[in-house]
Amino acid sequence: MPDTKEEDRRELSLAVSGMSCSACSARVQKKLNKLPGVDARVSIATETARVSVEPSGPSLDELIAAVRAAGYDAAELQGGQAASAAGDEEEARRPWWRTDRGVRLLVSAALSLPVLVVSMVPPLQFPYWQWVVLALTTPVYLWGGWPFHRTALTNLRHGGVTMDTLVSLGTTAAYLWSLWALLFGSAGDAAMRMEFSLTASGAHDEIYFETAAVVVTVLLVGKLLEDRAKTSSRSTLHDLQERQAPRCTVLRDGAQAIVDTADVAVGERVLVRPGELVPLDGTVVEGASALEVSLLTGESHPAEVAEGDHAPAGAVNGNGRLIVEVTAAADESTLSQLGRLIADAQESRAPIQQLVDRVSLYFVPGILVISALTLLGHLIAGQGAEAAFTSAVAVLIVACPCALGLATPLAIMVATEQGAKLNLVIRGAQVLEAAAGVEEVLIDKTGTMTTGEMTIARVEPADGVGREELLALAAAVEAGSEHPIGRAIATAVPDAPEASAVEAIPGSGIAGTVHGARVTLTRPEAAVPGADRTGLTAVAITRAGEPLGSIYLSDEIREHSAEDVATLREMGVKPALLTGDNEAAARWAAEAVGIPPERVTAHATPQDKLRAVERLHDAGTRVAVAGDGLNDAAALARADLGIAMQSGAETAINAADITVLRNDVAGIIDALRLSRSTLRTIKGNLAWAFLYNVLLVPVAALGLLNPMLAGVAMALSSVFVVLNSLRLRGLKPHRA
Repeated sequence: MPDTKEEDRRELSLAVSGMSCSACSARVQKKLNKLPGVDARVSIATETARVSVEPSGPSLDELIAAVRAAGYDAAELQGGQAASAAGDEEEARRPWWRTDRGVRLLVSAALSLPVLVVSMVPPLQFPYWQWVVLALTTPVYLWGGWPFHRTALTNLRHGGVTMDTLVSLGTTAAYLWSLWALLFGSAGDAAMRMEFSLTASGAHDEIYFETAAVVVTVLLVGKLLEDRAKTSSRSTLHDLQERQAPRCTVLRDGAQAIVDTADVAVGERVLVRPGELVPLDGTVVEGASALEVSLLTGESHPAEVAEGDHAPAGAVNGNGRLIVEVTAAADESTLSQLGRLIADAQESRAPIQQLVDRVSLYFVPGILVISALTLLGHLIAGQGAEAAFTSAVAVLIVACPCALGLATPLAIMVATEQGAKLNLVIRGAQVLEAAAGVEEVLIDKTGTMTTGEMTIARVEPADGVGREELLALAAAVEAGSEHPIGRAIATAVPDAPEASAVEAIPGSGIAGTVHGARVTLTRPEAAVPGADRTGLTAVAITRAGEPLGSIYLSDEIREHSAEDVATLREMGVKPALLTGDNEAAARWAAEAVGIPPERVTAHATPQDKLRAVERLHDAGTRVAVAGDGLNDAAALARADLGIAMQSGAETAINAADITVLRNDVAGIIDALRLSRSTLRTIKGNLAWAFLYNVLLVPVAALGLLNPMLAGVAMALSSVFVVLNSLRLRGLKPHRA
């Protein structure tokens, strides 16, 4: 059967509720992928499922039914909003003390504190204190811990076990054992006193109400921190959605009409009044104003726009009235693409996460077996039912894999959020892992090392050719060019004649037919006098094979390029200059920023750039490429890390792994710093989570750990992972 074309598949997003750990997300993903024609990716961090379905595949209702069959609930995500079955965004954005989780935490903490103090401090234990502790603990165990019990029961009905299974079993065992000791043992006596012990003593009059209460309370703290971290990390997407104007004023048949933004077609004109959002990407055809674009580009100052300038969707109009001709539909606007890229990155999985997923599938069942063996082993050793039971409970409580499940996805979420604040759009979690190992970076000159704002420095026509004629022919061929050189020539003659059959000459130039003759613009091989000192770029023009003259253009080195190149070296990354420009201009730029001549490649065609990347790969070097032109696309795609500048060609941006919403080397530095910090954070989280379980599970199994302390240690491990991941928010831009 032939493969289904990618464009024929349906792409759906589901909000999934009820998941508590990576084992949950793995189960949902496995259940969805068992359906014919389905390719699903489920994220515990964003609580979503991204599903690709063949045309003949299951319907939305069947997908939701599959999620429910796994023990969870789902609803379709549309425009970032889900039906109530999959969670309430408004609930998540309330102050924490007004959320359901927050209220449960406050009440549980208020009741648990006296339980803990009285249970741990013998002088405070008055006659029948244990019955007061029972009264205080019961609502904490039943109501405060209900979310854990409910999820555990739901999964049990579907034959699954998760972190909540361990929490529910552990706290239930501690509560019921204590209740039995009160009702049928000697723990209910008026004179009963209980000494604090670090280990599981297993005395017949021992009660563990404080264990049940404190474990539930501390777990609620961890869950609340997780919720806040997830909500905050989704705030960038929410802000982008807020920047999408739902309706706009369109000019049709000489009249104004307010319509849904999604219904505006490319080529139509929209009116943007002062203070309004630009609804769609477009070109200003009338008016002038200043646009606030900080969310889109990171620039703190407004961008001045006038007739002919680009107006991006989501920008806030200043005090001028603009008429904008739409150049991209709503779902293809810069704003929409940025939102999709950030969402995809947050929901993607780093390669290192695959290890965690495999471990999580077997971890909880394994812990249940260890707990049972602990109970059996202590009984066989003759240590009594109390000690055996207490040790088994400690194993259940201490082993909850919350930290393990959060270690990677939470770090990825925070990193992608911070990336957006650093003006970086990251395409996926695997990008962050790949970028962390980069050893060399090949940097394009124009638009990255330099400002990219080329200007005509001088014009030298051949004998018999007029200066204006030469410029007009060159501008005709370059009309509509995205390259900085082409734009500089085209804008010099706005009323140039039209050219037909325009085509790029890869790595060399461009050609087109003007007034019936073939006109070509190419880079001359011969050095330009003075270029080694001034960095001039020459363009040779011919007509029907006859030389017409040359145009010389100049560019300026960005202010901080030399400092940024030095910083790359300090980071252990070797910078090199790779450009299609002439040798003299390339060497001039390299000398200005501190790149040695032997690391400069000029006159580089797209094939040359690709071969440069492949040579480094063959030598075992992990390489990044930073560029903004069409001729950089192949190298960007082949590199371990492709970094595109926002001002570059769309093809280059599509081929890259990271898009920098600024046009300088500082963006490259920020991308590498964020990647390295993220990978260090993930490894630190995983090391802690694995080490914690490796060390404390045997300690608990040997009866050397009080169940209450086991609960506190388990909860604190999750808090550590959350706080460690949140440290990524402290990463500041290399240069503000």
